[in-house]
Amino acid sequence: MDDHRDIQNLLLATLSPEDMQLLRPLLDAVTLKQKDVLFEPLQPIEHVYFFESGLSSEIAINAGSKQIEVGCVGREGFSGAPVVLGVDTTPHRSFMEAGGVALKIRSDDLQRVMDVSRPLRQLLLRYAHVFMIQIASTALADGRYNVEQRLARWLLMCNDRIGNELPLTHEFLALMLGVRRPSVTDALHILEGQRLIKAERSLISIRDRKGLEALAGEAYGLPEAEYRRLISEI
Repeated sequence: MDDHRDIQNLLLATLSPEDMQLLRPLLDAVTLKQKDVLFEPLQPIEHVYFFESGLSSEIAINAGSKQIEVGCVGREGFSGAPVVLGVDTTPHRSFMEAGGVALKIRSDDLQRVMDVSRPLRQLLLRYAHVFMIQIASTALADGRYNVEQRLARWLLMCNDRIGNELPLTHEFLALMLGVRRPSVTDALHILEGQRLIKAERSLISIRDRKGLEALAGEAYGLPEAEYRRLISEI
């Protein structure tokens, strides 16, 4: 990897030149397509991806194939948080919700560099903490907020990571919200009627972010605040 390449991943951008120099030779830039799988349940997590664009989805899934999205990651972080915790598999599944570019590193290489650099280890563990807060916030939202508020929350999270044009299908949205597709359609119609979004086939455009924030209320914002407190501005 070119030592002078600009880093677009917000987490890596906070590293010192010395720590970045440790990682650079181990990072490979890759292009990921929508629906590309990053890791499967209880299979070795062979690589960690630091996203520069695009959006990945973390899915909780059980033996009966019941599943729901519990977290998403874009250029603020990386996939495979269990790796930095010393764990090589997880019951979760991760795939690309929207394609993009990432810096890929072998999991064992990342763990080795973490053993060398205490600041790097601290940074990655802080992000793992923030991601756990996001998962907990998702559980709270799923249990205490209505579908329209939960949809507003997810759209804001996607907006934070990939901008105003969100290539999200009804299938992805149903997985996000843990509801049937007709419920997704109804919720989209409500948000569109309030002129918060424009919904087209496989594309949602954000029209009024402040309005989405007002609708989501306290369902949105805690993980984002924790990221700002511990790492940097998103």
